[in-house]
Amino acid sequence: MPQTPYYLIDKASLRQNLEKVAYVRERSGAKALLALKCFATWCVFDFMRDYLDGTTSSSLNEVRLGHERFGKETHAYSVAYADYEIDEVISHADKIIFNSINQLKRFADKADGIVRGLRLNPQVSSSSFDLADPARPFSRLGEWDVAEVEKVVDRISGFMIHNNCENADFDLFDRLLADIEQKFGSLLEQVEWVSLGGGIHFTGEGYPIDRFADRLKTFAGKYGVQVYLEPGEAAITNSTTLETTVLDTLFNGKNLAIVDASIEAHMLDLLIYRESARVAPDQGEHPYMICGKSCLAGDIFGEFRFSNELKPGDRVSIQDAAGYTMVKKNWFNGVKMPAIAMKELDGTIVPVREFNYQDYEQSLS
Repeated sequence: MPQTPYYLIDKASLRQNLEKVAYVRERSGAKALLALKCFATWCVFDFMRDYLDGTTSSSLNEVRLGHERFGKETHAYSVAYADYEIDEVISHADKIIFNSINQLKRFADKADGIVRGLRLNPQVSSSSFDLADPARPFSRLGEWDVAEVEKVVDRISGFMIHNNCENADFDLFDRLLADIEQKFGSLLEQVEWVSLGGGIHFTGEGYPIDRFADRLKTFAGKYGVQVYLEPGEAAITNSTTLETTVLDTLFNGKNLAIVDASIEAHMLDLLIYRESARVAPDQGEHPYMICGKSCLAGDIFGEFRFSNELKPGDRVSIQDAAGYTMVKKNWFNGVKMPAIAMKELDGTIVPVREFNYQDYEQSLS
């Protein structure tokens, strides 16, 4: 058992998500690519590989990781490629998706040996966060002008359209897809594949997964395209915890407990979006504010209830700590980086990686 803090990936919980992804693939004919921007912990790629068709990336490092550690289909996308990296990106990719017509024109000839695509922006999305809204005003994420795209459609074979963000509402997904069809139908008829991106929480409890799969199949048949999905959260939601230990308790109007982890360093996405972490079961007679150990005043995981008073040495398990979390961990304050461990299907916990002072030191110079 590793010393806390550590991320614990539960393969049984992970498999529950992956089986739903595989079901959608089979019923709809769509292919599914793991979105590495959300989750890139490659120690479980061997386990995930049987359920997915490959990976999609947002940078040179991610496309290389997908190619070398996951295999299968490797899609490359970036908001903008640099001259010095484009050749290496192409060497690792099966498909390259350009964010703009300018980038397509600039690098299309270099990418002549692989499949090429272009990102479209429907200018409407499901996001309730301006920070994460790909369709926000003046967005740089994709092309919207059909007439301009028509001029270069002969240089690509597909499109990527990502406008679902934390969308657990099938009816909203259906409306957004209908909007895409209305705006871009004339373009969709001219290509061979369409990626609908990620942000669709179709593995969540109670999601109408059959309706979702059938909608994808109808869309694919209507335009004669291979549909791709890019699940990130959908593939790994509720599969991983951040295991922490209470270091100290105090009272300052509320009962506080300081743990050996940091929301700033280890679950940054929650801090960015002003969201609370989750603990389970979060019930009992003893309320506590769980606080991180960095010097940031707002390094607070949230307020929860416990069945007993907390004391140093007690464990607190922070839930759902994989998506947009492990990929954003950092060395703020030099706080110890959480180790990584896996809970095998038989319940055995296997340490995978621990980080030390040399990792911290070498990250800085």
